[in-house]
Amino acid sequence: MKKILAILMAGVLTATAFAGCGGGGESSNTNSGSSSKSGESSATGVNASTVDYAYFGDEDNVKLKVWAPDAAVNLVKQQIEDFKKAYSEKKFDITVIAQGEKDAATQMLNDASAAADVFSFPSDQLNKLIDAGVIAPVAKGFTDYVTSENSEDTVKAVTSKDTLYAYPETNDNGYYMVYDNTVVTEEDAKTLEGTLAACKKAGKKFIIDAGDGFYACTFAFTGGVKIDGLEEDGITQKFVDYDEDEAVKTLQAFAKLIKEYKGTFTSLNVKNVASGFKNGTCGAGFDGSWDTKVNKESLGDKFGAAKLPTINVDGEDKQLISMFGYKYIGVNGSSKFPNSAQILALYLSGEECQKQRTEELGWGPSNVNVQKDKVVTESPVLTAIKTQAENSCTQVNIASTFWDPMANLGNKLVADEWKPDDADATRKLLQDTIKNVRDEG
Repeated sequence: MKKILAILMAGVLTATAFAGCGGGGESSNTNSGSSSKSGESSATGVNASTVDYAYFGDEDNVKLKVWAPDAAVNLVKQQIEDFKKAYSEKKFDITVIAQGEKDAATQMLNDASAAADVFSFPSDQLNKLIDAGVIAPVAKGFTDYVTSENSEDTVKAVTSKDTLYAYPETNDNGYYMVYDNTVVTEEDAKTLEGTLAACKKAGKKFIIDAGDGFYACTFAFTGGVKIDGLEEDGITQKFVDYDEDEAVKTLQAFAKLIKEYKGTFTSLNVKNVASGFKNGTCGAGFDGSWDTKVNKESLGDKFGAAKLPTINVDGEDKQLISMFGYKYIGVNGSSKFPNSAQILALYLSGEECQKQRTEELGWGPSNVNVQKDKVVTESPVLTAIKTQAENSCTQVNIASTFWDPMANLGNKLVADEWKPDDADATRKLLQDTIKNVRDEG
């Protein structure tokens, strides 16, 4: 009798927890009101990111593929070994493969059946994953727990039509200025002019990837050209009203500095920041927390971090405005082991795993408890990113047409043939950029 009751209970728990997971069914809805206190959950059997075995249903001899960025592969492998120990009664075959978050959605859309069961991705990719039907919503039994454990903004950014679609992983997907403190002082780092002058004096490069729209949008954003989600069609990028004359002057100010500091201001892939520190050619650059570990290894005691600097536009110091978003752990809607994939995603996004990533990789956590830990509050990088986040546009609801035109804008401004004093050409470049972002060209 007890055995029969246990089987019936397992069926009830599994049906409740995983409605809407994997191959179809009802989608999961987040609570619109405030949830229970952190660490508590209305989800039966969820405790510290682990769950009752009943949640696995009849899944055993589980085979899963996990995508993780290069820098995190070794740590994720270690965390998965801990996951296996937490569920020692189950048999797992879990493979971890290096896959950058930037291209995760593209790879998922290419062939979801051959893609990872569990994968990391940035917030701007959510819409395409939902539209293609390749991402499974968070299991219903886990939504309250996930909502209560993570910051409100990270939960809101991955919620669409009241459905929570992924597990928050970081609250730091933006960039800051990292510098060699024997080249650039704290005072120098406050302004772009001061930073460039210090780098030039020392014969070092200042590096920003102006050919990547993620970084190049800073030029336009600083001039007041800011995004505001998508139009009602759900496709076209929406912009806030802005002063075109002010935006043009700001772009010209950037172009003048680039020209004045030719040879110092250098547009290179962001990977060249850390390698430049290591070989002694870089004095400062824009980079993100995903490279904190390698930048610290390259600089040692010379490591410095700050929010992005200001730029002087007609006598006014204007704060550089950046892109800022979040990263998530998603579950493939085509997974052959949907329950196990959800349970693994829950575990990898949990408090302990997030703290480990902060300690070892320098990533900024979305978990509200880890955010209060000194590993976060005493981190100069995460402090800089938090400050810069207050001067940013949120990387949510970004049109697929946004990135290339912004990259083109950056490439034009750093090109040798570009004329900073040509206001008409700058105005046309700005107008063309906006038209191309909105796909109106």
